Amino acid sequence: MGSYRVCCCFTRKFKVTEADPPPDVKEAFGKYSDDGIHMTADQLRRFIEECQGGDGVSISDVERIVEQVLHKRHPITSLINRKTFTLEDFHHYLFNSELNPPIISQIHQDMDAPLSHYFIYTGHNSYLTGNQLSSPCSEVPIIKALKRGVRVIELDLWPNSSKDNVHVLHGRTLTTPVELIRCLRSIKEHAFTASPYPVIITLEDHLTPDLQAKVAQMVTSTFGEMLFCYNSGKMKELPTPESLKYRILISTKPPKEYLEAEEDKRTKSQRVKDSGEDDVWGEEPSRAVAYKDKNDKYESDESFIDHDVEDYDLKRSDSCPAYKSLIAIHAGKPKGGLTEALEVEKDKVRRLSLSEQGLEKAAEHHQQQIVRFTQKNILRIYPKGTRFTSSNYKPLVGWLHGAQMVAFNMQGYGRSLWLMHGMFRANGGCGYVKKPDFLMTSGPNNEVFDPKAKLQVKTTLKVKIYMGDGWHLDFKQTHFDTYSPPDFYTRVGISGGPGDEVMRKTKPMEDNWTPVWNEEFVFPLTLPEIALLRIEVHEYDMSEKDDFAGQICLPVSELRPGIRAVPLCNRKGDPYTSARLLMRFEFVPNES
Repeated sequence: MGSYRVCCCFTRKFKVTEADPPPDVKEAFGKYSDDGIHMTADQLRRFIEECQGGDGVSISDVERIVEQVLHKRHPITSLINRKTFTLEDFHHYLFNSELNPPIISQIHQDMDAPLSHYFIYTGHNSYLTGNQLSSPCSEVPIIKALKRGVRVIELDLWPNSSKDNVHVLHGRTLTTPVELIRCLRSIKEHAFTASPYPVIITLEDHLTPDLQAKVAQMVTSTFGEMLFCYNSGKMKELPTPESLKYRILISTKPPKEYLEAEEDKRTKSQRVKDSGEDDVWGEEPSRAVAYKDKNDKYESDESFIDHDVEDYDLKRSDSCPAYKSLIAIHAGKPKGGLTEALEVEKDKVRRLSLSEQGLEKAAEHHQQQIVRFTQKNILRIYPKGTRFTSSNYKPLVGWLHGAQMVAFNMQGYGRSLWLMHGMFRANGGCGYVKKPDFLMTSGPNNEVFDPKAKLQVKTTLKVKIYMGDGWHLDFKQTHFDTYSPPDFYTRVGISGGPGDEVMRKTKPMEDNWTPVWNEEFVFPLTLPEIALLRIEVHEYDMSEKDDFAGQICLPVSELRPGIRAVPLCNRKGDPYTSARLLMRFEFVPNES
C-alpha cells in the first residue's frame, strides 16, 4: 500500500497490485494445457516450439525452466515434487527476462570472414571521463567500455611536459593526462572480459621518433604474445575475428617526423552549438545529423577527410622501425581527394577516417563508392569537433554505407548512444556484428547497394505491448509524482533505413505502477537486416516535462518471435533490476 499526501491534510492510498495475465497469455495457457489448470514440462516445450520459435528445445532445458520458476515462486511447494505450471506460473515465466529474453543471447554469426565484413563496436577518445574540453583522462572509461563489449579503443598520444614520457590526453584542451602505460595495462587486463574477439587500439600520435620507440617498447612488453603484428609485406586481405581471438591489434598511420605543435592562431568565423542532447535523454536520432555550413563547397573533396590524423602527404620518416612493425592495420589516405581516398587497391587494405560531416557530404555524391570501399577496407567515422559535451550523432548513416568503425563517445548518453548499444546487443554482445549481405554483394556490372535507392517492403514487424512492471522496486514511491502513482506510457518505433524510421506511442495509464496497455503497432520494413527497435517508457506529466522511466534498443534481426519479457535500462544503458515490459513480436513476410 502506498500513501501520497495531498494539501498537507489528506492522504491518498494506492495499492500496488499484480496485474492479471493478458488475454493472449490466458489463451495460450488454455490451448497448451490439457485441463486449463496445469501445464506440464512437455506441454510447455510444445508451446515454446510452436509459438516462440524455439526449434529443437530439449525437454531437459524446459524442465530446468519449470524448476527455476517454481523454486522462486513456491520455495516450499517446489520441494514436494510439483512439476507443473499454473496460469500464474506460466505468466511469471513469460515475464522473466532471463528465462524468456527478447533476443538471441549467444554468438551465432559466422566469424570467419575478414574484419571488413563486420560492424565493430568502436569508441572515440576512449580515455575521457566526461566532456571533450576539461574532463580528466583516465583508464577507468576504457575499462568500462571493454566490459560493455567495445572492441576499438582510441588513444591520443602526446609527449609529457619534459618530453621524456608519453601521456594520453585530448590535445590542445584543458583535459588532464593519464600515463599511457596505465591505459595499456588496463586494456590487457580487461580486453577479453566481455568478448574473446580482438581488440583494436587506434593511435593518434603526436610523438618524436624516440618517443615512438618508447611506445613500441611499452606495447610489446605489455601485450607480449597477445599482440598481432603483420610483417609479411602488404596485407591483401584483413584477417578474421575467429583467427584473432584473444589478440590485440594496433592501427595507426606509419611514423612521420615529429612536427612541433603550435598554437592554432586561426579564429573560427562560426561556432556551432552542441545540440546533441536537447533534453535529459537526448534528441531524436533522426535529427542528430551533422551540422552543415551553408558556405561548404561540395566540389572540395579534400575537406571531407581528416588530414591531421591521416595525411600521407606530410613528411614521413621510417626512423622508428620498431613502432612501424607494430601496425597491423595501416591508416591513411593516398594523394588526391575523396575519389582517390575511396579507391579500392587490389593488393592492399587500409583504414580511412571521415568526420561525421565528411560522411554526410561524401554520401551525397559518392555513396556507392563508399559502400564498395568498405567491402574490403575499414572506414572509421568520428564525431565532429564541436560535440564538446561528448554527445553523439546518428550511427545509421555510417552503417548504411558499410562503415565498420562508427566511433562514439561512450561516456555520454542520449538516444544516439542507445542505438549504438542496441546494434551491439546482436551476436551475443561480442562486439562484432556481421554486415548484412546487401552491403557486401556486387551485381554483374559491379554495382553495389545504393543507400539512396527507394526500396520495397521486405517484411512487417508487429509489436504488441501488453504491460509493464517492476518500477515500484527500482524507484522511490514519489520519484515520478509526489501526489499519486505514475502515469506510464510507452514509445516504440524503428530506426534504420530512411523509409523505415517511425515512432509511435501508447496511451498513458493513470495512477498505476503496473500499467496494462494491450496495444499493437505495425512496422513495414524495407531493410529489416539493419533496423533497430526502439522502446522507451515515460511518465506523463501535465504541467512539466515527462519523466524518463526506462529504455532499450534491440536489433530487429535478432528478435525472437512470440511473447517476450523486455528488460529496461537507464539513460546510460545500464539495466534496471526489475523494470520490464511484456511484449509480443511477430514477423509477416511481404507477399509481393
